[in-house]
Amino acid sequence: MAEDRKRTAVDHPAQIYSDGRSIGCSVANISAAGAAIDIPNPHHVPDRFQLVTEHGRVVLNCRVLWIKQNRIGVAFE
Repeated sequence: MAEDRKRTAVDHPAQIYSDGRSIGCSVANISAAGAAIDIPNPHHVPDRFQLVTEHGRVVLNCRVLWIKQNRIGVAFE
């Protein structure tokens, strides 16, 4: 878990994809193990989804670990 805490602050626009739907979001910080994502309504986000960053078109499989206000923490799978 200590490795996961070494995150780099970023501000990258991204999209959450699941079941043919997409939701706009912003990656707030990221590490090799996971990220924190800002989203207007995190309660509409499924437990597992694909995160596609606008910067570099990276596709990451994610699992939601926590939700706090308009931010979610995810682990990469």
